[in-house]
Amino acid sequence: MSDTETRPDEVVCEPAPGPGPVIELYPAREVPLGGVRGVFVERVLPQRDLPTVGAWCFFDHFGSPTVTRTDAPPDIDPHPHIGLQTVTWPFVGRIRHRDSVGSDVEIHPGQLNLMTAGRGVAHSEYYPADAPAGHGLQLWIALPGDRADIAPHFEQHRDLPVHTAPGLRATVLIGSLAGYTSPARAYTPLVGADVVLDPDTSATLPLDTRFEYAIMLIDGDLTAAGTALAPGPLLYLGTERAELRLESTGGAHFLLIGGEPFGEELVMWWNFVGRGHEEIVTARADWENHDVTRFPDIAGHTPDQRIPVPPLPGLHLKPRKRRMGAARS
Repeated sequence: MSDTETRPDEVVCEPAPGPGPVIELYPAREVPLGGVRGVFVERVLPQRDLPTVGAWCFFDHFGSPTVTRTDAPPDIDPHPHIGLQTVTWPFVGRIRHRDSVGSDVEIHPGQLNLMTAGRGVAHSEYYPADAPAGHGLQLWIALPGDRADIAPHFEQHRDLPVHTAPGLRATVLIGSLAGYTSPARAYTPLVGADVVLDPDTSATLPLDTRFEYAIMLIDGDLTAAGTALAPGPLLYLGTERAELRLESTGGAHFLLIGGEPFGEELVMWWNFVGRGHEEIVTARADWENHDVTRFPDIAGHTPDQRIPVPPLPGLHLKPRKRRMGAARS
């Protein structure tokens, strides 16, 4: 995936303060993906007052029925990443993923693509001509400082663990939940889970009190921790919760993300996650100068297909502090 904004802001993310249990609702914002092709997605992370949830630092919902419609598929040409993992989880459609470590695979609904950028990787995502319009989620996980420069690698997982309870089914995409651990490689304690509730269900999902959590309703109706949700916004739940009470009348589909509050300052700009402005400047120059030692060419693509790097902002930004809301559970 790519952040294809032509003039992206630099975001400096301070370590999370560990707020305890809270109830805070953050709206999704509609952002263009792919520039002039007019494709839009809903983005719920980063937020001005909530840049991360655990190590989760970027969260897009593509193909959402509430965004601007377009006939153009959200194909993304070759582009770079550093310092993060990309998580792709489709609901509808197929995506062809190619990258600079030699991967060339199709991902289908119910399969997880996980690409670890480490010191540098390039990739592309295309929709096959015969595939239906895509719908799904794409997220980034920030790598901790001692893993930020690891060698890039790619994983695809077609068999993921599932936690079940009456009326509830939770597929563990990455990390651990309710005693189940995904085979996807994680570098910080975290969780991402796709959760489905049957109609007329009341259920409790066990949580880790060390983690902070957030959920986004994808479809249906849901009351979580006593808060009624509509599809789209991100509900931030804070830390120190041992369980999450869930209720649905017509059925619900949502994503749960969480993790230990990330104790490192991050700088996010375009498709890069680093530890300082200078690191971003260097990565930008390496992509612009076509440094194939850091960002090798992708088989099947020509150099002119590479997404151009946007201009950097003119100033270094100060760390952006979280401003927690007053509403608490």
